[in-house]
Amino acid sequence: MTSRLLQRSLGSPDYDGIRQALRDDTSTPVISVRGLEVRVAVLPLFTHDGRQAVRVSSTEPLTHVLVGVDSGSGKDVTLLVPEVDAPRELTLECRDDAGVVGTARITVTPQRKWSVFVVHHSHLDIGYTDPQGTVLRHHLDYLDSALRLAEETASWPDDAKFRWTVESSMPALKWLDARPKEMVDSFAELARAGLIEVTALPFQLHTEACSTEELHRQLRFIAQLEQRHGFTTKSAMHTDVPGAVVGLVDALSQAGVRYLAAAHNWAGRSVPYLHGGDKLTRPFRWRAPSGNEIIVWFTDTPHGMAYMEGNTVGLTDSYELADDLLPRYLSALSTRGYPYGPGTFGWQGPDAPKEPYELDVLHLRVQGAHADNAGPSIVPASIARRWNEQWAFPRLRSAVNSDFFEHVEEHYHDRLSVHEGDWTDWWADGLGSGARPLGYVRRAQSALRVAETLHTLAGVDATEQIDAAYDKVALFNEHTWGAANPWEDAEEGGDSGGLQWTRKSSGAYSAQDDASDLLHAATRRFAAALSERGTEGGALASFAVFNPATWARTDVVRAFLPRDVVGADVPIALVDSRTGQTLPHHEELVDPADWPTRPIGRHVHAVVPDIPGYGYARIDVVPGQAQAPEPVELDLDGVIENEFYRVAYDVREGYLCSIFDKRAGRELINGEAAAGFGQYVYDQYATAPHFNHLSGHVGAHDRTLLGDRAIGRNATVKEVRRTAVGEKLVVELQGKGVDWIRTTIELHNGVPRLDLTYQLAKQGTPAKEAVFLAFPFAAGKATAWELTGGVGGPDVARVPGSAEYMLPIRHWIAFEDPGLSIAWATLEAPLVQLGTIHMPYAPFPPTLDEEDGTVYSWALNNIWDTNFPTQQQGETTFRYAVTSSTEATGVRLGAAAAAGLCEPFVGVLVTDSPDVSETYASVDHPDVLITSLGHDGVVRLQSLAAEPVRATVTMPGFEPAEASLPAYGVAVVRGTRQ
Repeated sequence: MTSRLLQRSLGSPDYDGIRQALRDDTSTPVISVRGLEVRVAVLPLFTHDGRQAVRVSSTEPLTHVLVGVDSGSGKDVTLLVPEVDAPRELTLECRDDAGVVGTARITVTPQRKWSVFVVHHSHLDIGYTDPQGTVLRHHLDYLDSALRLAEETASWPDDAKFRWTVESSMPALKWLDARPKEMVDSFAELARAGLIEVTALPFQLHTEACSTEELHRQLRFIAQLEQRHGFTTKSAMHTDVPGAVVGLVDALSQAGVRYLAAAHNWAGRSVPYLHGGDKLTRPFRWRAPSGNEIIVWFTDTPHGMAYMEGNTVGLTDSYELADDLLPRYLSALSTRGYPYGPGTFGWQGPDAPKEPYELDVLHLRVQGAHADNAGPSIVPASIARRWNEQWAFPRLRSAVNSDFFEHVEEHYHDRLSVHEGDWTDWWADGLGSGARPLGYVRRAQSALRVAETLHTLAGVDATEQIDAAYDKVALFNEHTWGAANPWEDAEEGGDSGGLQWTRKSSGAYSAQDDASDLLHAATRRFAAALSERGTEGGALASFAVFNPATWARTDVVRAFLPRDVVGADVPIALVDSRTGQTLPHHEELVDPADWPTRPIGRHVHAVVPDIPGYGYARIDVVPGQAQAPEPVELDLDGVIENEFYRVAYDVREGYLCSIFDKRAGRELINGEAAAGFGQYVYDQYATAPHFNHLSGHVGAHDRTLLGDRAIGRNATVKEVRRTAVGEKLVVELQGKGVDWIRTTIELHNGVPRLDLTYQLAKQGTPAKEAVFLAFPFAAGKATAWELTGGVGGPDVARVPGSAEYMLPIRHWIAFEDPGLSIAWATLEAPLVQLGTIHMPYAPFPPTLDEEDGTVYSWALNNIWDTNFPTQQQGETTFRYAVTSSTEATGVRLGAAAAAGLCEPFVGVLVTDSPDVSETYASVDHPDVLITSLGHDGVVRLQSLAAEPVRATVTMPGFEPAEASLPAYGVAVVRGTRQ
């Protein structure tokens, strides 16, 4: 016999417990005698002949009589009274065989007449419940079933016909490519008839992990579906992930999508209701700074079931269960701030005040079973059919996603609240659980923009290959990062953690390889195109040094000179063909004795001044008088400098103690901060690993769960040297959680930027941990930061309920103090916390006193108990840049810092001598960036301005192109050839 100690769920209550809580919360005890209890609920149920319902429940079977109106026998009975338009008092008598057990006066109140749109879909987790390939094949099978069920219910009443919403378009795209023409034609016909809807997003994304271009490209399938199959895409679904970037509004709007159904899964790790979420009405109009807006519906409960709302109230089980629970749920929506009370789902967190839901129309998702990746079922449509025969209201409609929004737009549009800004994702911290592959993906995002641009300049249309690489990048940014139990390593099911993470992470590395391959090919094609236009010159070779950023800049280029082009023993000099000036350079030889498996030659480093944005300068390789000078070893006192900065490293403490801006005459580091600049901070938490969703059941109201905090120690200076291009300091430290930490600090001559590289030899551990790198600036609060498709800041609106304790940024943060702007940029690590380090458990209390100018880069963590990998190890690199200016605005300086870090100069080896310099594209507004050049005159633009601007794009061979860019918005212009 099974011990009663063993419960079905030791964490979250099961459905029986949740449903009973709903019954209890929506009924009132009216009689309690000798252990017998009777409860009454007045419910929004109306018959076709004009009566409304009162539901009576008792712990023992009784005869329940509403005196003079109706009666019924049993433990649960529904009594009907004539519809009331004002409260009416009635007497309830409850009888058993011996007579009247008890009586009570009850009040029947007017009830809403609801319209419920039941949206049947399957939440796509690419993984989690099974290995990724298995999941995707199942979703294709689901579409086979959807066709059969649509045919089966074709003769049913319209409100009851089976309808299916494809939550993510990727399975539909795969299905359409893998099924016979007859089935494809049937699918398209059903889609055109509104019985099947394919929504806009290919899969459910961590949108903050996407680049702006990537996000827009992932919606290109909308036009393809309409062109190939004749049906339009009106809506999108954003499921599970509790938040989305502001750039999603612009991306959807520009693709013609007006509606977004968001089902935010708080899963106990999120507390939006404590951060303004109680003010977020639904549905609402989400407006971007551009002025674009979409109508949003979202699930709303701090303790809720997200996309399982319909399943919870029985719509996938049986008519009887739905008849019991759905009216109660509607009653709770109309009378309570949240339909379920605190603790119902097992998550931590208090209840929160909120106004009851005010409309009488509801979007209710349902899946075919109580699970992610569940298939379609006839049950919801069958329930709707029987329901509408039995009840006049609520009226159930088996609907596709856009049906609800079209109804709302027609009847309620002007009543809807408008909310603006970023809807910051509460799950973004999970991105830190895969720091190394995420870093590879972020490098790929930068490389792809340059690769497409150089292909375009070479006259090659690489759109298809670039799109395919972006698709790989986006697939890594898909929200499923692992199995339900990621620490397990089974071959199937939710325990297939090892298999799932192997495929997920390998996708990131493959995406980066594809991006590198495309950039590699692009440089060769660009070189060939330049060489064809060039003339034979007196140089041994030449490099076309290309600047992939918008504005002219001076920066370092690293290029490879093969031995078969110029012998490694031949002294060379580099000459700027524009001026005839010799550029100091540094060489690093690839000796076959050391690297027999790599191309033989020398890596040439030089600082090239004033290369135009989206243009190149030709640097000639000519015979030199002597070999390039060897590096000069400097004192081990930890000090390096160039004409812009003097940087000092405190070896005893293990961090930078000074970044002195020589032009401003000002120190950039806050020497009184809690942490040193660039200091390694390692936190361990006193929660156990390998318990599914444990972090959702843990509340942190102080520092109790901060088990340990350590910093990097025992710093050793490994290298301090000066070369012809600048100075470099390399320090190694020891620290908890790693075998070693290597910090490389570089200043280049003529470049007003400090480059920092941190390499960690990470030890794998399932113990809950986090790594931070601290950057305390002698500045006030950050004034702006880059988001995907926008710019954030302390005074920039955010959607109420957004995560506040952390920020997932794109690349830069800016500070503006009187007389000086400072910018900090990150390449691989997007997560930051400003001013303090917070506990990673709700409600996320701070662990340090607030410091306005401090940025904590949250480099990695493993605090999740499901979906995300439970440990990470291996050498992992994080790169940062710091710059300052007495002239540039913070936003422009931030963009410049990010360009120097993420868009390095590209040195292209050319065999003949093309023009000394050429500019391929320019824009005349200082706050408008060119992000890439596409085939046939396509120029992609992004604005940093907080207001709409107009800009003119100039390209040789094309007519000047005028562009209107909305605030913080994007635009694409296509040049007309002259």
